[in-house]
Amino acid sequence: MSKLSAAYITLGCKLNFAETASLGDKLATMGVRRAEPGEAADICVINTCTVTETSNHKCRQAINRALREHPNAMTVVMGCYAQLAAQQLAAIVGVNLVIGTAQKAQAAELIMAKIHGDATPAAAEPNSFAPSCSRGERTRFFLKVQDGCDYYCTYCAIPFARGRSRNGSIRSLVAQAHDVVAQGGREIVITGVNIGDFGKTTGERFIDLVRALDAVEGIERYRISSIEPNLLTEEIIDFCARSRRFMPHFHIPLQSGSDEVLRLMHRRYDTELFRARVDYIKKVMPDCFIGVDIIVGTRGETDELFEQSYSFAEAISVSQFHVFSYSERPGTAALRIPHVVPEQTKRERSKRLLALSERKRIDFYNAHIGQIRPILTEHSHGTLAAKGFTDNYIHVEVPHSEPLPDNTILAVRLAGFNDDKTALVGTLCNKEN
Repeated sequence: MSKLSAAYITLGCKLNFAETASLGDKLATMGVRRAEPGEAADICVINTCTVTETSNHKCRQAINRALREHPNAMTVVMGCYAQLAAQQLAAIVGVNLVIGTAQKAQAAELIMAKIHGDATPAAAEPNSFAPSCSRGERTRFFLKVQDGCDYYCTYCAIPFARGRSRNGSIRSLVAQAHDVVAQGGREIVITGVNIGDFGKTTGERFIDLVRALDAVEGIERYRISSIEPNLLTEEIIDFCARSRRFMPHFHIPLQSGSDEVLRLMHRRYDTELFRARVDYIKKVMPDCFIGVDIIVGTRGETDELFEQSYSFAEAISVSQFHVFSYSERPGTAALRIPHVVPEQTKRERSKRLLALSERKRIDFYNAHIGQIRPILTEHSHGTLAAKGFTDNYIHVEVPHSEPLPDNTILAVRLAGFNDDKTALVGTLCNKEN
C-alpha cells in the first residue's frame, strides 16, 4: 500500500471544506495519509474559491505558499477558481494538475492516475451530483445536499464555476446522515450552493429533506447553511421552531438593503420580503441567531443607495453581518451597469458595516447572559477546557480544571464576555440549576 502523504489547503465556503474532507477520506482508502503539521507532503491539494477577485488573489497566494512549503509535492489545484482559470493555473511552474468542479467527483482517481502514470479516468457528466459528507478535522459534519445555481445574479460567477442546480436524493442523504451517526457525529451542517433550490433533479422539496433528516436518530443538531430569503418559507421556519434537532440558527443572504440595488443584482426578493422573513423568525424563534451576507460597492451603488442599504441593515433584527466588497467578475452582467464605486469608498463602506455587525453581535450575546444553554464542545486546551457553540450559535469558552471531551453536549450558564469579547464565558451546570 502507498505510503504517500497529502496536505490539504481549502479556501472559501463550507461546501469547499466538505468536498476537501471527502477527497481526503477517499484518498485515505487508497493509502494516502494526511501529512503531519510542518511535514513536506508528497501531494498538496489546494481547493479554491472564486467568489471575488480577493478570493482569486488569496488562492494564488496559497498556491505559491504551498509550492514553497511542499517543494517536491505533486501540486493539485481544484475547485471553482480552477474551473474558471484552468489555463492560467496550469501555467504556474510547479502546478502538476488542475481539476475543475466538473471533475471533482473523480479528483481522487485523477490524482492517483497522475502519480502512477495511468490512463485518465473517463469523464463524468459535467452536471452530475458528487456526494460529500465529512467533518475532516472538525467536530461537526458538513452534508452537501445540493450543488450549482440557476439564478445568475448579475455580480456572481459561481453558476459558471459550479454549473446548474442539482442535488442528491432524500434517500441517499438520509443514508449519509446515518453514516454520520455510525461515526459518532452529533451535529450536521446542511450545505450547498443554493440549498433552498433542492429538488431540481429529483422532484423533491427542501422541506421534505428537512423532515426526513429530523427523523434520523442519533443526530442531535442540524444547522441550515445559507438559504435564499425567497426560498426560506414559513413552513420551513415553523418546522425548525418545533424541531428538537434543527437549531435556532439561520444564515440568509441579503446582499443589499436597497431595493434598487437588489434589482440591479437580479435578486429574487425585495427588502419587504427580507424583513418579513426576519420578523417571522424572531416571532416564532425569539432566541434565533440570524447571520446575513451583505455586499458593498456593487456597480450602481451610489452614496444614496448605500445609505439606504445601511439604514435597512441597521433596522433589521439580525445577529451578525458577513461583509463582502464587490469585485469585477469576468463574463457577468454587472459589467454592463454604469457607476463604478472607487476602491477607497468600498473600504469605507465595508468598515462601517463591519462596525455595525460587531455591535449587533455584542447586543445578541449580551441578551443571553445569565441563560443556561447547551454547547457542543469542539476544542479542549488545558485549563481553558472547552470551546463550542450554543444551540443558537453563541461562541462559548468554558474554563475548567480538567480537559473536557470534544463532541460532548454540556449545559452551561452564560456568565459574561471573555477578555476580547469574541465569546461568552460559560460555567458548567445542571439544567435544573
